[in-house]
Amino acid sequence: MKFQFSEKKVKLPENVHAYAEKKVMKLARFFEEDSEALVVFSVEKNRNQVELTVRGAGTVFRANEKTSDMFASIDAAVGTIEGQIRKNKTRLARRLRKDAFARTMDATSFVEDVEDEQDIVRVKKFYFKPMTRDEAILQMNLLEHNFFAFRDEDNGGCFAVVYKRNDGGYGIIDDVG
Repeated sequence: MKFQFSEKKVKLPENVHAYAEKKVMKLARFFEEDSEALVVFSVEKNRNQVELTVRGAGTVFRANEKTSDMFASIDAAVGTIEGQIRKNKTRLARRLRKDAFARTMDATSFVEDVEDEQDIVRVKKFYFKPMTRDEAILQMNLLEHNFFAFRDEDNGGCFAVVYKRNDGGYGIIDDVG
């Protein structure tokens, strides 16, 4: 597993990075060797925050935890991702193809900060991976987002957006052309 560490509004000693790497390596058994972990440390209102993002085999898991101690935040973030994996393991096996986690992304996503007169403060660029609607809903839930954009295998690879509805169901916005 490859690691990236980032610090916002805080400067941490190297032993915190080593602790985070040791704890996140517990997750390596669920992922292939080429998986990546991004750990972002920050302090807001005297709360130690850890945002952990693990990318592996085309799937993204994200956890964001805040506690009074940075080590406890690391433990909580790793525990959250372990819980997401366990919670969705059966559902993945039942709903998705066998190779749902075996695919890898052809391009990496990145974030670019932009400032101009339109007040666009951030631009995200992604490779939109072809996936089924069930895979897109699962990925949206794993990221804890309200919507998720993807290429819809069920509709010939057209661009689509799946979203959570206020009534608890899911909706989809399809490309007609």
